[in-house]
Amino acid sequence: MRLLSRTRVIGIAAAAASALLLAGCAGGETPAGSEGEAVDHGEISVQYSWIKNEEFAGEFYAYENGYYDEAGFSDVIGISGPDTGVAKLLSNTVQVALSDAASVGAAIAEEEAPLKIIGATFQKNPFTILSLADGANIQTPQDLVGKKIGVQDSNASVFAALLNANDIDPADVEVVPVDFNPTPVMNGEVDGFMAYLTNEALTVELAGYETTNLAYAENGVPYVAETFTVTDQYLAENADLLKAFLIAEIKGWTHVFQEPVDDTVSLVETYYNQAAEASEEGLEAVFGALDPAKTAAGIEAQNLLISTDETEANGLFTISDELKEQTVASLAGAGWEVSVDDLFDTTIIDEIYAENPDLMEYLP
Repeated sequence: MRLLSRTRVIGIAAAAASALLLAGCAGGETPAGSEGEAVDHGEISVQYSWIKNEEFAGEFYAYENGYYDEAGFSDVIGISGPDTGVAKLLSNTVQVALSDAASVGAAIAEEEAPLKIIGATFQKNPFTILSLADGANIQTPQDLVGKKIGVQDSNASVFAALLNANDIDPADVEVVPVDFNPTPVMNGEVDGFMAYLTNEALTVELAGYETTNLAYAENGVPYVAETFTVTDQYLAENADLLKAFLIAEIKGWTHVFQEPVDDTVSLVETYYNQAAEASEEGLEAVFGALDPAKTAAGIEAQNLLISTDETEANGLFTISDELKEQTVASLAGAGWEVSVDDLFDTTIIDEIYAENPDLMEYLP
């Protein structure tokens, strides 16, 4: 998930995964209508926020185990990013976007975009200020004062929210424009670097550096990410379809927590390679071959953002009232004024767990 932060590096052709037999799938009943007939939800397109890597492991498991088929879909087309999905939702190019509260909130605040977040994979956003333990070692927000911090242009608003949440005068921090390569922090050109806990922070750590992370979610800027986002109209007209889709997603993401990490890495590698082969613009030329060690570390890091005390109590993708309020407050700090009702409608995910409490049990 890339929160208003990834430049459009490549365009990747949509690659639809083949459906498998339903035998052995959890809850393997054929979806039925009011008179017992099989439900056919047809085909939907889902915009992924980033390239097909571990961020979408749950979706890959949903394909592999036939959960989308079981839910009544003839096809679920997962479209590789980078893309927030906002424009495509509004043009009805895709029906669901795996986006984020910052992208969606900005569109609602600035354009009155008719969008709603109906669930969230990441309960905590993955932003961090990355520093070296034997360097600036930025452990608290106040440690930012007097430091050079590398910030990508597209992340400037969210960085401003971090300063605002901690009463830090922007004049007391030197912002250095950077891209997403963390080399500047490794070379000591900046004291801190705006990064992802699931990406650049791992790159530096795996390169042999001892790192310190100042996570946004733990330091005044908590908001949901990797959100299931739809238009108001699509939500109003397709509640049953979206319920079936989210059930398939819950089942897929449950596997991420229950299967061995090495198995998930192998599955991710398969889908990454398929996307690379389908890409006309050279996925591997831009991003390189998938690194199994980093992929495994990424899975473990993102699971800490997905699974919280609240999801253990209420189920994957649920968003508590408190987290909704925290999210809109965080967006306000970045300059985007929206209300909880403007941004969220979690009626469907709440109904799913009320009707299927067994789906709450995602941990092994």
